[in-house]
Parts: sequence; C-alpha cells; structure tokens
Amino acid sequence: MKNYTFDINKSLNAVLYISERLRRGDFHKIFKILYFSDREHLMEYGRAITGDKYIAMRYGPVPSNLYDIFKAVRGDSYFSDNGEFSHYFSIVDNDIVKPNCKADLRELSKSDIKHLDNSISLYGEMSMSEICEKSHDYAWQNTIPDREIDLGNIILEAGGDDEYIQFVKENYCANEIEEYA
Repeated sequence: MKNYTFDINKSLNAVLYISERLRRGDFHKIFKILYFSDREHLMEYGRAITGDKYIAMRYGPVPSNLYDIFKAVRGDSYFSDNGEFSHYFSIVDNDIVKPNCKADLRELSKSDIKHLDNSISLYGEMSMSEICEKSHDYAWQNTIPDREIDLGNIILEAGGDDEYIQFVKENYCANEIEEYA
C-alpha cells in the first residue's frame, strides 16, 4: 500500500497559489478552497493535493497540519515557527494570509492547478456563511465534531462508490477508510 501523507511543500505552495488569487485570503476561505480542491482531485485522480487530514470543525473542514502551521506563523501554536514557514507567508489581522513570496508552480502538478483554479472560481467569492454551508456536506455531517473526517466519506461526497473507496485504500492511502456494507 502506498503512503498517503501530508506534502508540506505542495501544501504551502497551494496556500500561496490560492492566497495570490483571492481578494481576502483568510484562514476560513483558504481552508475551504483546499478542501474542495482536495476532494475533487481525490475523486478524479485517487489522491488529494495536500495529503492533509481534515478535521470537522464548527465552520467546516479544516486541514489539520496546515492549521498548525498557520497558528505557528501567527505565534499562538504549541510549536515555534523559527522562520521556516513565515518565509512563505505572514498572518495579519489574526487570520489573513499575506504571501511573502510567489507560489513555486513546479511544486504543483497541472491537475493540482486545475482543481485549485476550479475551486477558486466556484467558491472564491462566496461569503463565509455561503462557503460554510457548502462545506457542511455529507462527509462533515457524518463526523463527530473536532474529529478527523473519514476519507471514505469525502470520496462518497464527491460521487465515488464503495469500489472506488477500496481502490484508493489499496493503492494510495495509508489512512484508514471505514469499510462500507
């Protein structure tokens, strides 16, 4: 079974790519665009863009590792940034991501960019309440609050079936996907 792990370089560059294209790149908007991009990429290609695990938080899915990085850059995390991540971006007004460099497009595949662009186009202008409602999908609703969203449920939300869930599990995913009857 291949590993399905968080890709820090790809994720940071996806954040930069998104934040460069939004009028207001706050945590919430960036996290939701990443979720929708990961969900659709997972459905089309059997792998997510970031490899991050999503947590079912109050306002929708939140990428766990990236949220920790954002908090570290902001200065309120259990670990220190030490300049490693603030090289990429700064946090202003508590939740606005300001890029400190351009996204390195060599870190993103053509399919990654396609899905990021699609999600930016669909959700980039939505209000917080609109994008929140949109992200409260089947996968989020079927997760205990503040727990990891099951990848199988994300695939089901995207239109996959049990056979596709099994395919992803066997070929791309080290994370557990629940078995469906």
